[in-house]
Amino acid sequence: MSMAKAVPFSTRPVRRVLCWQAGVTAGLAGAAWGWAGNDAALSALWGGVVNMVAVVVYAALLAISNPATAGATVAALLRAEAGKILVIVAQLWLLLTTYKEINAPAFFSTFVITVLLFRMALKERN
Repeated sequence: MSMAKAVPFSTRPVRRVLCWQAGVTAGLAGAAWGWAGNDAALSALWGGVVNMVAVVVYAALLAISNPATAGATVAALLRAEAGKILVIVAQLWLLLTTYKEINAPAFFSTFVITVLLFRMALKERN
């Protein structure tokens, strides 16, 4: 199945990274709840959700591309990465300006760990 014809979640790396991110987010939210209560748990959840939404956008942008050459494939990957970054920045701005009770250590810990988990998908084969 070619990348252009794939449904966003039909590739194993995307499904796997989303599962990893969801598991780590849930675990860190539980730890944050035990450490500092409800606001910390919710902050950790938001930290993971930001990246899970970005992965969905990345996968969708790749799925709608139809690269015919190596150069077009690189361009599609760059567009998907740019879209992912724009979605992350928008979500960070929205959360940090509207959620006044955010627990920064819980939020940013989960956020950074889930960003790093996305890179693991690059090592996964279809």
